[in-house]
This record gives sequence, structure tokens and C-alpha cells, in this order.
Amino acid sequence: MVKAIRVHQLGGPQVLKWEDVELGEPREGEIRIKNKAIGLNFIDIYFRKGVYTAATMPFTPGMEVVGEVTAVGPGLTGRKVGDIVAYAGDRMGSYAEEQILPADKVVPVPPSVDPIIAASIMLKGMTAQYLVRRCFKVEPGHTVLVHAAAGGTGSLLCQWANALGATVIGTVSTKEKAAQAKEDGCHHVIIYTEEDFVSGVNEMTSGKGVEVVYDSVGKNTFEGSLACLKPRGYMVSFGQSSGTPDPVPLSALAPKSLFLTRPSMMQYTSTWDELLETAGEVFANVASGVLRVRVNHKYPLSEASQAHAELENRRTTGSIVLIP
Repeated sequence: MVKAIRVHQLGGPQVLKWEDVELGEPREGEIRIKNKAIGLNFIDIYFRKGVYTAATMPFTPGMEVVGEVTAVGPGLTGRKVGDIVAYAGDRMGSYAEEQILPADKVVPVPPSVDPIIAASIMLKGMTAQYLVRRCFKVEPGHTVLVHAAAGGTGSLLCQWANALGATVIGTVSTKEKAAQAKEDGCHHVIIYTEEDFVSGVNEMTSGKGVEVVYDSVGKNTFEGSLACLKPRGYMVSFGQSSGTPDPVPLSALAPKSLFLTRPSMMQYTSTWDELLETAGEVFANVASGVLRVRVNHKYPLSEASQAHAELENRRTTGSIVLIP
């Protein structure tokens, strides 16, 4: 038996229960790992509340983890007991002391990267990678708008886009978060609780707009994000922390010939080569200092409900890690 967080009914943070669960031995193609650090992401809240539907009920949340291999399935090569590996993807279950994972879905963690840093950046870092390198390829001279610029993914997006030579505009809710966003590479920061971000972007770009908007907020920012785009701009909607955006008629995109995409990391890391390349670029940028990871909050895994409440109520910045 191992300890894990279990969800038996959908709802608020209080539905996260600390329980004993049975864990078997790894089968062919699988490994068992002892979790060292678990990344907390907004997608965990979506599943807890039922915005996204879990495959089973009850379920153990969590989609990002770093751990030490403690057993390998029969006939498996390329993985051995003692390896430090990281996982981020669509197989839930990381809110646990130990878990079993497909061996072809984990990547080795370089010795130069601390497990807590790796756990905090696997999902968010690979999300940032596909957003700025593939979904819309950010290049020198571009102007980009990043919502929730002080959040876990937002801070990485700002740093990476800045390193690629873009002018970065970020939106945040407080002066404290604005200071962090500037440290993370934002050239301009809009405190959206004090001023209209559409007017701010219009002023900062002399009415030209931005090439791309990275929007993880959803309902509260969606229409404004479209208004911030220049002709043929890209609206990248990759989350909905404020709720699902209202439906948009295709005709709304026509006046400026806009592009609209709702990407998921799973489709950008669907092959082993894509997964290795994506994670490798993230770890390389951490090691070189291009990406500075802010693990501003650590909680014992047993207190996951408190961590969820803090994140959901926007009382956090940077990344949150749960420690078994």
C-alpha cells in the first residue's frame, strides 16, 4: 500500500482525500517509480471540478512528476533501477508516493537539473516550448501578448519569447506580479485590474496590435485578446482558468483574417522523438540559464487541497510543487 490523493466526487479542494491505495508491480513496458516531486498545474483543477472528464472515478490527479525508478517490467531495456526520470502527459496519477508509468512516456532527468526544478517545469516548460517554437514560431521583431504572465507557464513563456528576440507584453493582476513579470522578460506589463488591457496593448503597439496572443485565462480575456491582434495574427487559446470562452462565429475572424487554435501538449509530444526533443530543449534552457524556474511554493502532498485553493484563488506566483 502507498499513500495517494484520491477524488471520489467532483468539487472544490475539499474533495482531495489522502488515502491508502494498492500499487502492483510493473508489467511489460512499464516502470515503477518512487515520486520525489510532483508538479501542480491548473489542469489538475479542471479534472477535480469536472471541466475535463477523468477516465475513471475515483481517480488520483496529477500529470507531472519526477521520481526514482524502483522496478522495471519484464524484458524492459533502456531503464534501470535508480534512474531519475520525469513524466508529463495525459496519464493521471502523480499525486501519490509511488506510481507505475509507461516506460516510453518518461524522459531521463539530467544530473544538472534538480528533481524539484524538473518536476516544476516538465509540463509547463514543454507547454512553453511547443507554444513559442511550433504552435506559433516566435521570431525576432515579433510582439507577443502573454496573459497570466506571472504564472507558472506564463513566466516561462515571457522568458523564452524574450530570449527569441520578441517584444513581450504581459498582463497580471497585482503590482507584485508585475514586478516579477518584468524580471522574467516582459518589456511592458499591464495590471488588468487597474487598466483595460486592450487599450494598453493598442497604446504600446501604436495601434498595430500583436502577432500572437498566448491566452490561458479564457472567458474573461478571449474577446479582448482577439481585439489585440494585428491582421493575420494568431490567437492561441491554451487554457481557461476563468471559464470556457463563449462560442465564436467564424465570421468574427474574417475582418483581420485571424488564425485561432486551441492546442494541447499531448498532440505536440505524441511520438517518442517529439517528447525527447521537447523535454531536451527545456532542460537545456534551464541548464544554460535561458529559463529561470520559480518554485515559489512547496506543500506536502498530503496538503494538496490547500495548494489547490491557493492556486485557484490566484494567491500564487511561479510554480507549485508537492513533496511526498
